[in-house]
Amino acid sequence: QVQLVESGGGLVQAGDSLRLTCAASGRTASLYHMAWFRAAPGKERKFVARIEWDSGSTYAADSAKGRFTISGGNGKNTVYLQMNNLKPEDTAVYYCAASRAIFTTGREIEFDYWGPGTQVTVSS
Repeated sequence: QVQLVESGGGLVQAGDSLRLTCAASGRTASLYHMAWFRAAPGKERKFVARIEWDSGSTYAADSAKGRFTISGGNGKNTVYLQMNNLKPEDTAVYYCAASRAIFTTGREIEFDYWGPGTQVTVSS
């Protein structure tokens, strides 16, 4: 089993930056990918960005490209989401997810473990 806990969310103004952190514990050696998803108020959860541990390759949704950066540290135990130039439409609960699959395309079903989420609110 793997446990994930997000931190770093909060209330910020448009144009500000935030860095979210996801701390993983347990059998992290079994993980091939970690990712961030988000769920805006009243909307379904959507993919934001993911990182492949073996290669270090990263992938981001179009909405995140150029403003959000996913990175990893501390082996497979920590993943970050640096968010710059935040906009009100970035307001959402942000979830960390981890996958044991060797190959993923960013779909929720491909991820085995989820954190409880952290709220990010961007005011205009």
